[in-house]
Amino acid sequence: MSKKSFFINHSIKSLYIGLILISFIGAVFFINPNEKTVEKKSKKKYQAIELDKLIEKADKYYDEEKLDSSYYFYNKVLPMYDPEIDYTKYVYTLSSMAEIQTLIGNFIESEELLTKTLPYLSKIKEPIYARNVYSNMGMNYYNTYDFENSLFYHTKALKLPGTPYKKAIVLNDIARVYMEQNRYDIAAEILEMLTARKIVYKREPLLSDYFYASLQNSLGVCYFNLKKPKALDLYLKSLATTLQGTNKFILLNNYKSLSDYYMENNPELALQYAKKSYETAREVNANSAKMELLAYLIKLSKGSELKKYTIDYIKLTDSVINSRKSARNQFTNIKYYSKINKDENLHLKAEKAENELKLQQHKTSNIISGVIITFILTLCIILSFYLSIKGRKQKNNAIQESETRISNKLRNELLNEVQNVLTYAKNNDLETADNKNELLESLEKIYSQTRNISKENSDIITDKRYSLTLKNMISTFKTTDTNVFTNGLTDINWIKIDKNKKIIIYRVIQELLVNMKKHSSATLAGVNFKVIKKNIIINYTDNGKGVNMNQVSKSGLQIIENRILNVKGEIQFESNPDNGFKISIKIPF
Repeated sequence: MSKKSFFINHSIKSLYIGLILISFIGAVFFINPNEKTVEKKSKKKYQAIELDKLIEKADKYYDEEKLDSSYYFYNKVLPMYDPEIDYTKYVYTLSSMAEIQTLIGNFIESEELLTKTLPYLSKIKEPIYARNVYSNMGMNYYNTYDFENSLFYHTKALKLPGTPYKKAIVLNDIARVYMEQNRYDIAAEILEMLTARKIVYKREPLLSDYFYASLQNSLGVCYFNLKKPKALDLYLKSLATTLQGTNKFILLNNYKSLSDYYMENNPELALQYAKKSYETAREVNANSAKMELLAYLIKLSKGSELKKYTIDYIKLTDSVINSRKSARNQFTNIKYYSKINKDENLHLKAEKAENELKLQQHKTSNIISGVIITFILTLCIILSFYLSIKGRKQKNNAIQESETRISNKLRNELLNEVQNVLTYAKNNDLETADNKNELLESLEKIYSQTRNISKENSDIITDKRYSLTLKNMISTFKTTDTNVFTNGLTDINWIKIDKNKKIIIYRVIQELLVNMKKHSSATLAGVNFKVIKKNIIINYTDNGKGVNMNQVSKSGLQIIENRILNVKGEIQFESNPDNGFKISIKIPF
């Protein structure tokens, strides 16, 4: 929970205390108990009907693949549920929102939503809710390449009661994780067990055929990598089943697997299957699959086709970057307007309680005195927290602006690389082996960056995993030419550190390392952490070419300095040409 949310919740809690006290006094002296009970039941029943209608509308939009509208209504109804009473619907709504976040590539935000369901899963008797939560968490970790945690949550889902078909789906997910880890022997054992007999889904038997065909194709991939002779037979059986139906997603995997199979021994046939797979991916508009298949086609093509597929790849990369950024902005707006609606509802509730209070003032002077005192105290508490919130809001806005700047910077850097590759493809002879290899290496780099674009733009994890997140970020700057080491990072109790300060520390170190990588030509960089008298001390140093502090504009360093000063920290720079760069930062707890 952010500090902003913390203070808002405490303000609302204070308001609720006053309102509850007022309602209690009114109930004792003025309201007929029977009438009040009837009115409460009627209102609760009416509200439940309205909430069910909103959920139905959200489900309908989800089925129609209108994810933004679906998310809007789920997000609208979520604050209206009391998780201690309506825990089943609360978990269902959060899970649905998390699935949408996963579909648009926001895996970290999806995980945060799913984490909120965990305290209530034990209260729900139906295992389907827990299984969906654990499976979705497993998929999020799978998509962010954290395979150990992915296996952990898929295994938790497998242990829950369920039909053979449901368990088979979870086992298939587990096999996919092992395949991604190149542990094809373990994955093959699972898939052999699943394909030994066809598992029928009684509600929709056609899905059983598609699922079985998918299992055959996956088992074929395992056999192919294990160099077992049955791979082709499994591919062809899976393809025969898929061609009889309408599931294009399995079909494109069938064609891709056959293209892999013939890559070395029959490149022409491999090219034909790669083209079929690519055309199928275009039919279902599967951008990730299209990008992967275009990379295949570039490796297999020559002449004008090679240039055509290269340009298509670059255009698709740019389109994916823009669409993902647009999706993030769209969902940010939904949450923003949802917050406005919530604040307006709270304001209306406060006004209603105040009006009811005025109607009761003639009953007794003692009650009037008590009500006035309670009301004044409530206003004082709200005002006190409002002033605190206002100050923190300014800090949060500054951090948000900084995060947006970094996100745009990442995108612009990737677009520059795309433009450079496009220029290279137009101006060089791609029939030459060296030129073609250099082009493939550049495209592979762009593809890798694009696959991780959602992770690079995701919010920074600030919970108990923060130290690992920071360490992983620093490790990404290590190369064969540059060694980056850390010291004392895990000795700090990061849980006690304010969230905004952790974000600022993360971004400052990230910006220093980016500048080191781009400008300093350093071969060695170090980041040292320690705690002295309730202050975090961070010392950064590298052996790069350094800068002349009197001749170089401080605009770049000013950004880092402003971040530190924003949390009442201190910063000192030390650098000379050809003598490395040093910076010392002190941030209070």
